[in-house]
Amino acid sequence: MIDNQDELLRRIHNDLMDGYDEEIEMEIEDRHVDELSQGLDPLTLASQKESRRVYFRELFRLQAELVKLQDWVVATGHKVVIVFEGRDAAGKGGVIKRITQRLNPRVCRVVALPAPNDRERTQWYFQRYVPHLPAGGEIVLFDRSWYNRAGVEKVMGFCTDEQYEAFFRDVPEFEKMLTRSGIQLIKYWFSISDEEQELRFLGRIHDPLKQWKLSPMDLESRRRWELYTKAKEVMIARTHIPESPWWVVPADDKKKARLNCIAHLLSQMKYSEVERPPITLPERVRHEGYRRHQVPGEIYVPQVY
Repeated sequence: MIDNQDELLRRIHNDLMDGYDEEIEMEIEDRHVDELSQGLDPLTLASQKESRRVYFRELFRLQAELVKLQDWVVATGHKVVIVFEGRDAAGKGGVIKRITQRLNPRVCRVVALPAPNDRERTQWYFQRYVPHLPAGGEIVLFDRSWYNRAGVEKVMGFCTDEQYEAFFRDVPEFEKMLTRSGIQLIKYWFSISDEEQELRFLGRIHDPLKQWKLSPMDLESRRRWELYTKAKEVMIARTHIPESPWWVVPADDKKKARLNCIAHLLSQMKYSEVERPPITLPERVRHEGYRRHQVPGEIYVPQVY
């Protein structure tokens, strides 16, 4: 718990600033990184400006490497599945955004499945995940995965003890099947502290742009913190196998977590840069009789800005 009110407000403010940084990242394309430290709040400490500058510089560098990785995956027909698990507000979505931000969505796609419907609840547990697995030359990122059974379903009582035990019997074999089929499976657990989750939930409560992220299930998970801890410990102990080990990402610092996770992901594949043929923009063909038709003014979007 955060007892000091001033410290609490300061931490919430910094968390909101991180949210604004996220939007800056999504808007900025390839602007020179030194420009990013301009125009910040004059009260921002010089060390904070420098850390932001370093963060953006490293983020752009790693994203350039991700583009190289993508080209290599396509050229070699490699198949990759990346599983992202962790507590609510641990930062999984943030790192997924940074990984996919500059990649081709036809090559690298995100799977975030809703709760199973009535029909899916009668299927083989892994069945609804199988259609989303990659073909050659594809990368699939699971924003939560089949490990829901070991986490939220166990803690919230959405599965029976028999289903829970069956999952642990089946998941190692399922993942071994995936790896034998040529799929590289990488599993990340984003780890945050009790205090940090409290802070992030409070930040969402006070930020109208993020309140939608808080569901009744998220709030209940806060109350059941210790049960989730126990479930996570059992999950990792029983599913950490040589074919698909778990990798834990310390995530109390969101920016460091993103950079560390992307750097580690890149280290998991011996990719190389694929040479691209030089691109020349062709001359536009012009026809003497071509005339552009006037677009009716009433169908234009109003120029409010």
